[in-house]
Amino acid sequence: MMQAMITTAYGSPEVFKLNQVAEPTVKPNEIRVRIKAAAVTKACTMMRTGKPYIGRLFTGLPKPKHRISGTGFAGVVDAVGAEVTRFKVGDSVFGENIASFGTYAQFVRVPEDGVVAHMPDALNYDAAAGMCDGGVTSLNFLKNLGEIKAGQKVLINGASGSLGSAAVQIAKHYGAEVVGVCGPSNVDFVKSLGADSVIDYTKVNFAETGNKYDLIYDTVGVRSFGDCKVALTDSGRYVSPVLGGAILGAMVYTSIFGKKKAMFSATGALPQKEIKRLLEELVDIIEAGHLQGYVDRSYPLQQLADAHKYVDMGHKRGNVVVVPSL
Repeated sequence: MMQAMITTAYGSPEVFKLNQVAEPTVKPNEIRVRIKAAAVTKACTMMRTGKPYIGRLFTGLPKPKHRISGTGFAGVVDAVGAEVTRFKVGDSVFGENIASFGTYAQFVRVPEDGVVAHMPDALNYDAAAGMCDGGVTSLNFLKNLGEIKAGQKVLINGASGSLGSAAVQIAKHYGAEVVGVCGPSNVDFVKSLGADSVIDYTKVNFAETGNKYDLIYDTVGVRSFGDCKVALTDSGRYVSPVLGGAILGAMVYTSIFGKKKAMFSATGALPQKEIKRLLEELVDIIEAGHLQGYVDRSYPLQQLADAHKYVDMGHKRGNVVVVPSL
């Protein structure tokens, strides 16, 4: 038996209940990971609440279809199926269990060909747990959607969170001039990530400065394409991972009219082959020394509700993780 956080309804952080459940047993093509850390992200809190409602098409309509939530993880392989060749017992791994969730627990089983990789030496377990959400998602938005290029001017709104802190570093890796937007308490942190300049959103509205950007990546979805359009170059792109009616409408409109584009992508819904390719590229960036993971807070698994409450506040710096007691 193992400890796991169970949820059977959408709602507040109090929906999580600690319980004893059977340890997962591996199929021939699977590995089992003893979890050292699991990520708690903004996406996790949205899946907990079931909002926006369109997301329930993926997570379950009347209630969550997965009793154990959580997707990002890092840990140690402790069992392998008979057909597994890439991993062995004792390997340190990290990844994103997108298909079946289950990382708010002591163990999780993952397909060998799933979104999982050997953990780079430069990362510890806490930092690795949130790397797929922040790193893979931001790599998808900057490279696949934004088509980032060296010399471009890129603005990252929400530059201090999991997505934003990764995005600043990834954009610098590709040779962009990076402007980060964050709150006053995180200005120095965003500078330390390598941002060329930082805007405190409580003092300056970046859309009213007259500066133009080739790419605006709104990691928190608080500024619409309409807000940002004036700050884009003639062929600039606005990209955001936060789904809503405004961005869907802007995507349709800009696909027909004008050179400025609004773009959204559900990274977790991409073909698994593409997500794995992004993860492999992310590992290369980490091993080149151009991307580090930052952990704001670490909670015991039993305090998962508190971790969600903190993330809900919207001011986390880097990643938040929960750690099972083993």
